[in-house]
Amino acid sequence: MQLLWYFLAGAFYVNAIPHMIKGITGQTHMTPFKRVSSPILNVLWAFVNLGVALFLLGLASGKGGVVLPWNANIGGTTAVAFALGVFVTALFLANFWSKPNARLPWHKD
Repeated sequence: MQLLWYFLAGAFYVNAIPHMIKGITGQTHMTPFKRVSSPILNVLWAFVNLGVALFLLGLASGKGGVVLPWNANIGGTTAVAFALGVFVTALFLANFWSKPNARLPWHKD
């Protein structure tokens, strides 16, 4: 179960990046809430993703709560699990955003 937490932490961590970049550059980008979300909503969603990632690192490391990456015992097998979470999610996002009409299943617009 520990490796799954590290994997998911990596997934949430990398998902925060496009939302943060789009938000701080003043661009709209899709969030789970709207297909075209404001820059402010994207920054907020990025911080939610980062918070979840840090919480999952706390679960994974056994320390509980929010744990910063350098305190999360990432090394060896756990580093591989975290990196795989980043890699798999990055590949998925690259594929998803390459489609001109990308939308989440519940977006109706």
